[in-house]
Amino acid sequence: MAEPGRAGGSPEPPVQVSIILPVHNSECWLDECLKSVWEQDFKGTMELSIFNDASKDGSAEIIEKWKIKLEEVGVSVIIGTNNSFQPRGVGFAKNQAVIQSSGTYLCFLDSDDVMMPQRVRLQHQVAIQHPNSIIGCQVRREPLDSTERYTRWINNLSQEQLLTQVFTSHGPTVIMPTWFCSREWFFHVGRFDEGGKGVPEDLLFFYDHLQKGGGVFRVNHCLLLYRYHPQASTHSVLEETIWNHRVRFLEDRVLSSWTSFTIWNAGKQGKKLYRSLSPANQKKVTAFCDVDEKKITKGFYTYEESEERPKPKIPVCHFRDATPPFVICVKLDMTGGAFETNLATLNLKEGKDYYHFN
Repeated sequence: MAEPGRAGGSPEPPVQVSIILPVHNSECWLDECLKSVWEQDFKGTMELSIFNDASKDGSAEIIEKWKIKLEEVGVSVIIGTNNSFQPRGVGFAKNQAVIQSSGTYLCFLDSDDVMMPQRVRLQHQVAIQHPNSIIGCQVRREPLDSTERYTRWINNLSQEQLLTQVFTSHGPTVIMPTWFCSREWFFHVGRFDEGGKGVPEDLLFFYDHLQKGGGVFRVNHCLLLYRYHPQASTHSVLEETIWNHRVRFLEDRVLSSWTSFTIWNAGKQGKKLYRSLSPANQKKVTAFCDVDEKKITKGFYTYEESEERPKPKIPVCHFRDATPPFVICVKLDMTGGAFETNLATLNLKEGKDYYHFN
């Protein structure tokens, strides 16, 4: 870490990394979180930028205590506060913390998570090589048995899949509390949506980032203890809201360049996707495919809600008889490997012949 209080009136060196920390009623986790900032082994210049969004608990006192400790080891601490009665929300708090900071790179952290000592150092090394990218890392979930499928997915996506599996219900392929990016790129993408409760601000930022040609990389080390608890703001976002954003993004990024495609899953999820598509994209659906004999024997799906006469009937066939490209609406890691085995038999390339929308 930088040596504290440089003598001789020499100008302060520019800050290399700002840790961005929104806080709202976080007293039960904050000590551990701030201790993990203090324990970083990064040798460059670092600051901590906190925005306290109308906390009513003891968060402010904990922050003041750690400000002293952090400044002793050369980490300057900037504290912004929303003193009103109502919190303005995570998007607003993160934006404020970024605006008041000055680092060349931004390291995002949630107040209930804990960084490993090498996090800033390792992500900074990668970010320098990829200036227009979001850099993530692997995580350890706390408690260990919560969201096992999700954690496996986060930690095991290949480099290609970080860009191809961006349409699934899991959300961003690198999770927001692991994000590390350049300040310049953050403002190029344009900051977080400030709509507050119920807005998936990290998903929307991630989609804007990809639309602007941004890259996605992951440091393949576990650099964050990622807590799961019912108070997490993630739980306030409606699934339907996220579904609609995902469908629009799929239409923009993929379906706009396809002339026809097959939906893999003739059940509830596949039909829901079909009904959510724009009329132009519905017309591109040549078939549903499945393994369920009952659905295949039925032969077709009638779109009953359609205004059209006659109502559209879409054939249902076995996946081996279907024509790629596919939008796959089957959940991964749920069928004991049966679905993954079926998919592998077709020798298709993800990102060209199919995308997951599970």
